[in-house]
Amino acid sequence: MGFYLNPGNQGFWESIRSNIYVDKTGLIACTSRLLNTKEKFICLSRPRRFGKSMALEMLAAYYSCGCDSRELFSGLRIESDPDF
Repeated sequence: MGFYLNPGNQGFWESIRSNIYVDKTGLIACTSRLLNTKEKFICLSRPRRFGKSMALEMLAAYYSCGCDSRELFSGLRIESDPDF
């Protein structure tokens, strides 16, 4: 059984250290713009094996209240966003 509320950043920590990681942190800026609007419900649909779990681990690490993930996102695309 996994953690569903504030899962932390362990999954994203492992992802960014893997050889197959592709920086998709632009999704965070898009998600942040949609929060607190009528468009706040986002469907992340992709074919099998195309990074849905990795994207959700990234979002969980960014928005989690249970850990500080600032160091994990240094050097990634989201770092240049003014709201970072």
